Amino acid sequence: IFQFTEALSLQVNCDDQAEIDHYWEKLGEGGDPKAQQCGWLKDKYGLSWQVEPRGMEEMLKEPESAGAKRAMLALLEMKKLDIAGLERAFRGE
Repeated sequence: IFQFTEALSLQVNCDDQAEIDHYWEKLGEGGDPKAQQCGWLKDKYGLSWQVEPRGMEEMLKEPESAGAKRAMLALLEMKKLDIAGLERAFRGE
C-alpha cells in the first residue's frame, strides 16, 4: 500500500494568525500530534503540511543575521507557528 513520506509535502502561506489557526486545526484533525513541530503537521492521511506566515522567507532570508537566528530559535520551540512570537524574536524583544 502506498504511504506518504516527508519527501512530499505541501505548504500553506497564511496572511494572519487566524488563518494559521484555521488551517492548523482543519489539516491536523485526525493527524498524528507527534508529527507537529516547527509549523509542520501531518493530516489524517499522513500527508505533511507546512503552515507558515506569509513573509517568513523574508524574516529568514539572511540566515546569519541576528534577527533571523533569533526567529529560527523561536520557531524551533513551536508546534503551530505564532506570528507575534516570531516577530518579537526577530526584533529581539
